[in-house]
Amino acid sequence: MKAIQKKNRHASVPDEWFQWKGKDMEAAEVVARPSLSYWKDAWRRLVKNKLAMMGLVFLILLGVMAIFGPVFSPYDVNKQDLPSQYQPPSAAHWFGTDGAGRDVFTRTWYGARISLFVGLMAAIIDVTIGIIYGGISGYKGGRTDNIMMRIIEVLYGLPYLLVVIMLLVVLGPSLTTIIIALTVTGWVGMARIVRGQVLQIKNYEFVLASKSFGTKTSRIIRKNLLPNTMGPIIVQMTLTVPSAIFAEAFLSFLGLGIQAPVASWGVMANDSLGAILSGNWWTLFFPAFFISFTMFAFNVLGDGLQDALDPKLRK
Repeated sequence: MKAIQKKNRHASVPDEWFQWKGKDMEAAEVVARPSLSYWKDAWRRLVKNKLAMMGLVFLILLGVMAIFGPVFSPYDVNKQDLPSQYQPPSAAHWFGTDGAGRDVFTRTWYGARISLFVGLMAAIIDVTIGIIYGGISGYKGGRTDNIMMRIIEVLYGLPYLLVVIMLLVVLGPSLTTIIIALTVTGWVGMARIVRGQVLQIKNYEFVLASKSFGTKTSRIIRKNLLPNTMGPIIVQMTLTVPSAIFAEAFLSFLGLGIQAPVASWGVMANDSLGAILSGNWWTLFFPAFFISFTMFAFNVLGDGLQDALDPKLRK
């Protein structure tokens, strides 16, 4: 009985409701979504992160002003003009003047040059040493890895700031000494990250295939391992730069870093301590603002890159 009812139900459907449309080969070849490479997809996701893009735009503008800002100013960075001391921000002096009558606007951008140079150089050196050390340790493994990691653990256990201060006292304060002091143990974190990535990737099929063809170790690390670890390396680098910038400003503030009259954000903050008590707030506000916002911009950019370069979040 149920079979008869089912047959009658299908028989009530007219045949003209079903029409053969044929094959549309052009529609079959249409790509619904363009193929994106890993880096293009990462950039697309980074652009959607408004906070990270705000940090990136600020850093670009900061770099441009650090290069060209002093060109727009008619004042010399270290020339003292005592009659013009402690003038508030105005059309003549956009950021005001300090206790020696020097233009704070000009000195701020010269300080940006030093801070960005120290931060970038420290990050580049840390990345270079960390990639080489961590790559060899992770790829070799075994006893070599154990010995190299014990060395890292010893360096990691040393108080970072104490080592930096001791080197500055022994070698004398200068720009070169600051960079050396910041990178003596600063590469340890990068080396540990690279080692962890290499330990994971070295057992992948494409790496084993390269080994089976007799490829040299240096080429495997350079061509197979490092390109697949660039995401964490870039993120770590963006977080290393603000740490180095803050360390330079802090040491210069203590008198162990860049020495006056050279313009540095830390030196400017140190020079303005007495002025802030007398109400000349602008001498401290502008260097403190750029130190804080530069660190904030690098950190939000690093967080955005960490999400953008995470393959697990790729759609």
